[in-house]
Amino acid sequence: MTYVITQTCCSDATCVAVCPVNCIHPTPEERAFGSTEMLHVDPKACIDCGACADACPVDAILPADSLPKAQRHHLALNAAYFADQEPEPTPPGPNFHAWGRPDFARGIPSDFAPIRVAVVGTGPAGMYAAEDLLLHTNAEVTLVDRLPVAGGLVRYGVAPDHPATKKVGETFARFHDHPRVRMHLGVEVGRDVTAEELAAHHDAVVYAVGASTDRRLGIPGEDLPGSVSATTFVAWYNAHPEVAPDAVTLTGPRVVVVGNGNVALDVARILVSDPAALAASDIAGHALAALSAARVREVVLLGRRGPEDAAYTTSELLALRHLPGVDLVVDDHDPRVGEAIDAAAPGDRSALLAGVPRETVDWSGDPDPNRRRIVLRFHSAPVELVGEPAAEASGETNGRPVAPGRGDLPPWVVRVTGGRGPQDLPAGMLLRAIGYRGAPVPGLPFDEATGTVPHEGGRVTGRPGTYVVGWIKRGPSGGIGANRTCAAETVGTLLADAVDGALAAPSAAHTAKAFQRLARRRSRHLVDARGLAAIDRAERSLGRDAGRPRVKLGTVAELVAAAKGGRWKC
Repeated sequence: MTYVITQTCCSDATCVAVCPVNCIHPTPEERAFGSTEMLHVDPKACIDCGACADACPVDAILPADSLPKAQRHHLALNAAYFADQEPEPTPPGPNFHAWGRPDFARGIPSDFAPIRVAVVGTGPAGMYAAEDLLLHTNAEVTLVDRLPVAGGLVRYGVAPDHPATKKVGETFARFHDHPRVRMHLGVEVGRDVTAEELAAHHDAVVYAVGASTDRRLGIPGEDLPGSVSATTFVAWYNAHPEVAPDAVTLTGPRVVVVGNGNVALDVARILVSDPAALAASDIAGHALAALSAARVREVVLLGRRGPEDAAYTTSELLALRHLPGVDLVVDDHDPRVGEAIDAAAPGDRSALLAGVPRETVDWSGDPDPNRRRIVLRFHSAPVELVGEPAAEASGETNGRPVAPGRGDLPPWVVRVTGGRGPQDLPAGMLLRAIGYRGAPVPGLPFDEATGTVPHEGGRVTGRPGTYVVGWIKRGPSGGIGANRTCAAETVGTLLADAVDGALAAPSAAHTAKAFQRLARRRSRHLVDARGLAAIDRAERSLGRDAGRPRVKLGTVAELVAAAKGGRWKC
């Protein structure tokens, strides 16, 4: 029997470090690391020790004979990775993969003095950087976050029906009350403290603020009420305190999603999933109520290019094919779509759609109310969103007539390109899922073209002692585990600067306690590690009462009240 890496793989390579026979690849030292969608176990080399499964932070590794039916395809996916690259066995043992030479890139003197480092952002990038500093140096770490709760995209970006992925948060949580950690949540750089003040109280500052905005379509009607960004939608169903419960209105049986990456698949899956199944997750209560009352029966995913260039990962697309009660369909509106699928070689991206039903979809009527489905429409791009709610009674949208027989639908029409020319897709909502984008950080340089902070190996250009990690450093690419190697590079640069004496130490007046006093004076919503633990207890308690893993507190006031041990309204 072998172990198998499955859909929830975060690629942080924790499993690689514990494998005694080096059968998990690509490793961080290999060129392919970071470019593959997941890691893979070589079934011929695996000795069934289970060390990787024990170490995996997201429960992605399972014994082959325990794979659920919906995940059995991962056995072939793991094996296929090694099919064309397996070297000759190295006798006498089962280790077919030779270990590389050890690499000790960091040289830290034995008398290295403790440094004080602020990490701004408590998502995966920030916490991997903090973990690296805490485990490998004697640094003191100050965790800062503008929200009064930690977690970043683990809490507010991972889909609620992917609970295993959220488990990486438990790995990070063990550092929240570390004896060399001070936590200041609810403190925003640029609002409560300046970048200069933060730098003055620390030897170095690492910004891990992610990419908090979305990319724009640049089409007419994009800002109409029927258009919502995936950034907003994902935050809405994850109970982000900065997105109101009424930020999303679900009307009509059809939603058009622009994009076909993993985020687009996430939102499509949530829209058509059985609300009863979602009720067992930590989805926001207002989102669950809205989805339960909604009449969404069809989600159309628009992809500008063909199936051979689809942005989703293999594991996410294959999982979509096993979604209970939901059909997956390819819109056969353009002959290039079917040709690409039929001609695809094994392993090609288009080959994933072999066997998926293809239909030339008729958009003139309502979706079947007794059927839930996701439609993949390739070679299509939106060119305009037309219509306004007040026009429903007049039968027109911005002066254009609305086809009769659609009283069920609000008068939003997504005009798209297509193989047979432009078409109008009536929809209750246009959801933009074409990527995240970083926002400027007060006091730091910013590259408008890339949406990132200019840097060299993580060191911010022109700002000694200031560093970046994660999406604000490299752009919005890569999953949770990609931040581990990203953080290793940034921390390595920081430590090299410290050893070289390039960091300016805080003055005697700028102590850790002095910064704590400053933060308390400036922020009305300050939460420390003890307060964060109180929030966790409160949410788990609410979850037990509701038969759910947790019920998230959805406003800043509720979170702060729970942190202080008071009463909250939920």
